[in-house]
Amino acid sequence: MMVWLQIKPRVLAVVCSLLALPVAAQDLQETPFFKDNAANIPPIAERLPSAPLVIEAQGQQGGDIVTLVPRARDIRYISTYSYTRLVGYDKNLQLQSDLLEKFDNQDDKVFTFTLRAGHRWSDGTPFTTEDFRYYWEDIAHNKDLSPAGPPEFMLADGKPPRFEIIDERTVRYTWDKPNPRFLPQLAGALDPAIYRASKYLKQFHAKYADKAALEEKAKQQKLKSWAALHNRMDDMKEQTNPDLPTLMPWRVTNAAPANRFVFERNPYYHRIDKQGHQLPYIDRIIMDVSAGGLFAAKANAGETDLLFRGLSMGDIPVLKEGERVHGYKTLIWPYARGTELALYPNLNVVDPVWRQLNRDVRFRRALSLGIDRKTLNNALLFGLGTEGNNTVVPESPLFSEDLRTLNAQYDPAQASRLLDEIGLTKRNGAGFRLLPDGRELEIIVETDGESSLVVDGLTLISEFWREIGVRLFVKPQDRTVLRNRAFAGLTVMVAAPGFDNAIPTAIMPPTEFAPMRQDNYSWPKWGQYVETKGMNGEAIDLPEAKRLSELYDTWMATGDEAVQDRVWREMLHNHAENQWVIGTVAGALQPIVVRNGLQGLPPKALYSWEPTAMLGLYRVDEIYWNKAASKEARR
Repeated sequence: MMVWLQIKPRVLAVVCSLLALPVAAQDLQETPFFKDNAANIPPIAERLPSAPLVIEAQGQQGGDIVTLVPRARDIRYISTYSYTRLVGYDKNLQLQSDLLEKFDNQDDKVFTFTLRAGHRWSDGTPFTTEDFRYYWEDIAHNKDLSPAGPPEFMLADGKPPRFEIIDERTVRYTWDKPNPRFLPQLAGALDPAIYRASKYLKQFHAKYADKAALEEKAKQQKLKSWAALHNRMDDMKEQTNPDLPTLMPWRVTNAAPANRFVFERNPYYHRIDKQGHQLPYIDRIIMDVSAGGLFAAKANAGETDLLFRGLSMGDIPVLKEGERVHGYKTLIWPYARGTELALYPNLNVVDPVWRQLNRDVRFRRALSLGIDRKTLNNALLFGLGTEGNNTVVPESPLFSEDLRTLNAQYDPAQASRLLDEIGLTKRNGAGFRLLPDGRELEIIVETDGESSLVVDGLTLISEFWREIGVRLFVKPQDRTVLRNRAFAGLTVMVAAPGFDNAIPTAIMPPTEFAPMRQDNYSWPKWGQYVETKGMNGEAIDLPEAKRLSELYDTWMATGDEAVQDRVWREMLHNHAENQWVIGTVAGALQPIVVRNGLQGLPPKALYSWEPTAMLGLYRVDEIYWNKAASKEARR
């Protein structure tokens, strides 16, 4: 267990902030990059907030980092792993202020945010509470821009907060009932961005600019309306608009179509080190577009400085081969995911025979007991993985050993007894069981085909299930097609990775573990019903699943962490007991290729989408070259 994941008790009403010192108290050092490219940029003392965020790192400024993306659209992931948030998790998974100077949380009902005085967007315009007001009033409550209204996480008991601007630096959100997911959502891998660069965007808003002129401009760009034009310009996540100001450490400088995208350092970034150096340490992030299948080979050939997304455990031998000759090292971090290969029986499948079978807990348990996870572990994860259910990892304070093992032992005899008990006793000449309507018990397991581990694992599972009289047929397809089939109730079972967040704490919303989202392959129609407020989908009609929904409502209605902890534990046990998602093996290793001389990442840490935002939790803006001047990227 890694000591940095020991979780501290939470204080419900507390003002939180990291070390912040007035600029005057710092011995500020001008960034070399801006000495050489100083056109119209004020000196460093005028670019920083008066109380910047001061970090402990001691790196050197300068140099570029070259990395790879499989397609132009994937440059967007920099907004995840650069991890600049109003509030964010530290390495103990405690919430701390980041862009904010401080925040006050009163019983998860009243949240008061204080901005840093003098903080500016990357174009030098002030970052103020007007940027929050613009988002709330002119975007979230504008029917043209947000037809569905404010995002769901900003509703408590279906109601939005009272929004107040206290002054230029202070904003407040007040709910009548607790909204405990508000801060964790702001700290998530996908920034919900409840503020916007208002001065820039107002030129595209019909409230502030000539609507007819905007409509004409939209038409010229083959867009349907001024709102579509505004949404194209307002692109904080996708990184497609180089003119849009940002608060991230780097800003994109060119747009698609391109085979290389260059992100340059933000001259107004709010973090500095104790030596007075403005972060980020690296001047530029350069992303080259390359076929994903070539990532390991290109890394092996020394063509990247930093690479992680797009690499998998199977690439480790190839990556290790090139280390000595091409001057890089391969960090190997445990991937904190519920399971690497999960089977999702569709409880909402439209086929009535399969629906009845998938909803029988004995059937789901039989399939789980019929999987030889030890053989899977040896074949897929070199025997280094953890066998068992799709659940949290030991580094989570919510972990208990039975969560991993309950109904997850290899017991084909018990699996056969359960299938017999259900009534699936008839078999055909090949030894496969027959469904009640006479069809062969052949489970078509659909997958997006993007992971060779998933496909290889299914091939092995087909052999295990053959022993208990169940045939498995693998059907790879495009991810969009797969999702649409699942949403329509056409999939019988889907294979995909397990829970994204396997290191939750009690304060993190258990949304992924309740029938709340359409994109869960086990209950897409239940999730659709919740997401559309009953307009589409199906109401939850299994008592054990209803219990998950009730527990989620209990979590949502309280700011008491002890209650939230109890909710989490019951939900996790409910999952292991009912096998809503059948887990196999967890604990894959994530390779991270790092050029020799590139410093700042820990030798080992947990890698995940939530809550670590890939590398985000470990502060990519603190990575540096130990000899920056000699580390210019290839152009």
